[in-house]
Amino acid sequence: MMQLPRGWTVLVVTPSTRPFRPCTQPRDPAGAANMPGSGRKPYPSMKKYLALAAVTLALFGQSVRAAEIESRSLDQIHKEALKEGGALVIYAGGDTPNQLDGIKTAFEKRFPGMTLEVVVDYSKVHNARLDQQFADGKVVADVVQLQTLQDFPRWRREGRLLPYKPRGWDHIYSSFKDQTGAWTGVFVDAFSNLANTKTLGSTPAPSNAHDYLDPALKGKIISTYPNDDDAVLFWYKQTIDRHGWEWMEKFMQQEPHFVRGTQAPADAVASGKYPVTFTTDGSLKHDADSPVRFSIPTNDGFVAWAQRAAIIKGTRRPESARLYLSWLLDKDTQKNVWYMWSVRNDVQPPADYRPIWEYSSANLSNFERFMADRDAVERFRARIQLYVGEVQGPSSAGVLGMTPTKALEAPTAAKR
Repeated sequence: MMQLPRGWTVLVVTPSTRPFRPCTQPRDPAGAANMPGSGRKPYPSMKKYLALAAVTLALFGQSVRAAEIESRSLDQIHKEALKEGGALVIYAGGDTPNQLDGIKTAFEKRFPGMTLEVVVDYSKVHNARLDQQFADGKVVADVVQLQTLQDFPRWRREGRLLPYKPRGWDHIYSSFKDQTGAWTGVFVDAFSNLANTKTLGSTPAPSNAHDYLDPALKGKIISTYPNDDDAVLFWYKQTIDRHGWEWMEKFMQQEPHFVRGTQAPADAVASGKYPVTFTTDGSLKHDADSPVRFSIPTNDGFVAWAQRAAIIKGTRRPESARLYLSWLLDKDTQKNVWYMWSVRNDVQPPADYRPIWEYSSANLSNFERFMADRDAVERFRARIQLYVGEVQGPSSAGVLGMTPTKALEAPTAAKR
């Protein structure tokens, strides 16, 4: 079988099922004039077709080149990125202005002369912000990096994304990337059990959904509003699907404290204000000096996904954007900068954990399908809101406006 170059697509033309009927009469005068013996030069528009074909092939060639796997070193891309001015704007999904400062610091340290503006906001706000910028023709972000998985296939269809296959592309788990290079997962995030063993005292740390119904935990559970975050909403959805709405009724009798954002539960557990939550992430590497422990259920499910990222088509800093994605997916970055699972199949998680795709309880594909069915999401959101009430309080990410280009200054108390 003939092997096509990487990135090429075969167009298959199938014959019509309608019977062939020979045409004995020209369909119109123009057609008659082009018939043999008419005295006119046949097919005068052929040059136009050839010109159109040449343009199409040229554009196709650009598409093929754009889809090739990055072969340059990080230092080579860095050199080209500096020619663009050394700045880069990332619209990143998150909960607080400084939540991704670790990535910013590591990137700028690795690449002198580069400035990474990580503008953090809820993914459900950033996606709407980008759609408005697209409509207005005033896009300011170079890279978009969000939890809203359903937006990326749509943006690809709309031609909003610049295809790119970063270094290490072949090592990215196949389900975490678009095969054309329009987007790729850059790190795995997961919401599951987080407990402060010191604050819990003799009370066992909960592992499964029913453990949170322990009377000893009444008034001691903190949760993100499920109707404010779709990943948290899915955690509740898969739990209720398994245990019924009776679980939700009993859980509400535990008097859980609801907050906006998923950083607040993590901070509250770390400080000991609340001993447990299941609506945030945590490090897979246990700190021997900390009483905080992240764990996954022994029997029930949790929620995990690969945060997707893409380069915005039309960015004035394409090389800087390529540098960021290739660095973020670099084996060293995946192993030493990010604190949860890697999207690469050649980076092993810490001891006691397996690659995230080996956990059926992580519900990777179920979460993606859930996010894609927006009608079902909104129906479940409306139903669970009857239990938890309307979302209260200001956004933990702050108010950034329509076209932010810099991260908000985090409140002093929120800095870590």
